[in-house]
Amino acid sequence: METLAYKCPNCNADLKFNAAEQKFTCEYCASSFTEQEMKEIAAQIEQYVEQRPETEVQTDTEFSAHTSVYSCDSCGATIMADDNTAATFCYYCHNPVILKGRVDGKFRPSYVLPFQIDRAAALAEFQKYCDAHKFLPSKFRSEGQMEKVVGLYVPFWVTDVDINAEMDALCKKIRSWTSGDYHYTETKEYAAARKAKIHIKGLPADGASHIADELMEAVEPFDYTKIRPFAMQYLSGFFAEKYDVDFAGMFPRIQARATQASDQLVRASFKGYNSVSVTNSDIKIMNTEWKYMLLPVWFMSFKYAGKTYEFALNGQSGKLVGDPPLSKAKAALFAGGIGLAIAIISFFVGVFRI
Repeated sequence: METLAYKCPNCNADLKFNAAEQKFTCEYCASSFTEQEMKEIAAQIEQYVEQRPETEVQTDTEFSAHTSVYSCDSCGATIMADDNTAATFCYYCHNPVILKGRVDGKFRPSYVLPFQIDRAAALAEFQKYCDAHKFLPSKFRSEGQMEKVVGLYVPFWVTDVDINAEMDALCKKIRSWTSGDYHYTETKEYAAARKAKIHIKGLPADGASHIADELMEAVEPFDYTKIRPFAMQYLSGFFAEKYDVDFAGMFPRIQARATQASDQLVRASFKGYNSVSVTNSDIKIMNTEWKYMLLPVWFMSFKYAGKTYEFALNGQSGKLVGDPPLSKAKAALFAGGIGLAIAIISFFVGVFRI
């Protein structure tokens, strides 16, 4: 007898029927679905036929045969590169890396967004950043540090999300006017409700635990119209991080971002009121479709005073993000200079008064 397993349309974990709630629930991501919702999801899946582009003929075996994997014994980062590109140091902690052999074909991405910002342009942006921050440590802009700027393909799970949202609110319209000696205020209250089906397309979340999530979210957005079916030649001259967070492990981030965006969208629909007080909000993810792809980032890390500072430049748009380290010596020298200038000015002011 064939066993039928129902999978969560959000994180792909097994669904179980909850007799108490009379719903199909996912113990992993806490999603729940009614029988009718499961029928709608099943109908959508039945209609969806995945068609791989003819250009996407790269096999997992070929990917494994021509992709080397390097491991950092210091921080645990795992770097991938093609046969013609050798990794000598860890992009994250700058310690030497060791060639470990080949990478499993299951890590082959489906798509890649090629770099559009070359190394020279990336270094120019970093130099502009240095010029704008006067109190950076001297070593930050040194030639040796700039050599550590790495073109890195970051592994991303890019997800399309279908959401059902319901929201109730108590809304108020207030108007005031003066007539004669009296001032009047009129307040009208309305019970407003919203129901919406929301589709969020291309919501990204990186699958590399060594790279700060906040950094990767700050470097967004990426233009997905430029993505290409993955082919080995895109790795030539660049590195790629091997994901260590699978889609199920990353799903809570997608869930939080999608829920927050949907909440803001529905709240914004209550227009024309002086105040809006939400009394009930039910935002549920109904279905997800995800793609594993590599997105381009010029990455640099800098160790200073016992802390690692990370910087990322969007390899497509050139957007640069990161928190600058502060040279205490330069800041103290600057503060001392200002203090000396104030003292000199005060001295002459006092002399002239005498």
